[in-house]
This record gives sequence, structure tokens and C-alpha cells, in this order.
Amino acid sequence: MFARTPRLLLRPGWMEDAPALAEAIGDAAVLRNLTRAPAAYSQADAEAFLAQPQDPRLPSLLAFTRTKGAPRLVGGCGLHAAADGRVELGYWIARPYWGLGFATEAASAVMHMARASGVRDVRAAHFVDNPASGNVLRKLGFRYAGRMERRFSLGRGAAADCLVFEEGASGQAGASPMMTDSSTDLYGDSLPALAA
Repeated sequence: MFARTPRLLLRPGWMEDAPALAEAIGDAAVLRNLTRAPAAYSQADAEAFLAQPQDPRLPSLLAFTRTKGAPRLVGGCGLHAAADGRVELGYWIARPYWGLGFATEAASAVMHMARASGVRDVRAAHFVDNPASGNVLRKLGFRYAGRMERRFSLGRGAAADCLVFEEGASGQAGASPMMTDSSTDLYGDSLPALAA
């Protein structure tokens, strides 16, 4: 599966991508927000990831900038089956590209692919101390599901609280428990704005 967005080319990873993947995802600030990537991410880890067979209904893609020069690896985005069989959205962006909207752009393309393949009822989660990921999910139409889960992060080497989100109407419309007043508003907006 391939996708083009205004700024990105999303495609499956190739073995030739292993050095760039190891460098881009190997940043401790990136790894701490992931559950399945080891803390000392190496080229061998990248090669093992790239060698995994893909489920054709669940895209797992690398995102590259579309430029006149050589493409640059920006991040990755994909769907995977969680331990309970539910489909989850996951993504990461290399630190030099944080705050530029690439996660939303890549995840939107992956969600369009998922819907075209008949995949529905996707969920996602983000660590409580990573509110930027919550912003991405909300822009994609995900809603807070009303619960937190402890998830182990290989990058952190520990479990941490995650807020669980679900697609559109299947999720609970409303604010997360972290948004109870303006002093704890993780997402930079207020509760009245959410109700509108």
C-alpha cells in the first residue's frame, strides 16, 4: 500500500530504510512515547521490524517528505492488532518534525486506507504525558473512550497511564479526566469549547 498526501509519501518500509529508521526512531524522546520499540533502538531492530510480514488490511507505513531532493524519513504510521484483537492506530514522528502536522497528515491517510479495506472500530491511546498525541487523535475524529489503561513502554522501561480513544461515534464525546479545569487542560482548549 502506498499513499500520497500534500507533503508526504507513505509506503511500506524497505530493508534499505533500516539505517534511516534506526536513526529517526532511536531518539529517547520518541521512544518513550511508544510501547513496542525497545529503548536502545538499533539498526538490527529496524531490520527485524522491516522483515516482519504485513497484514494487507492493516497498513504499516513509513512517511517520507515529498521534496525535489532526496526524500527524508519523517516518521511512521500504521494499524496493528492489539493483544485483545482490536485494531489500534499507532504513529511516531522524528523529533525534527514535531509540531508540523505530519502525524495528523500521515494518520489521516492510514485511516482512509483502513476504511477502504473495511477496517472499522479503530482505537488508539496515548501516554498521559504526551498530550500532543491526543491533539492528533482529536483532529482525526477520535473521542476519549472514558478510560485509562496502564501500558508498558519498552522505551520507558516501565508502565505508564494512557488515555484510550475510539473512532468517532463509538467513543464517548466529552473531555478526558485530565481536562477538569483550565489548570489541568492537557490539550490547550477549554471544556466549553469541547461542548460546542
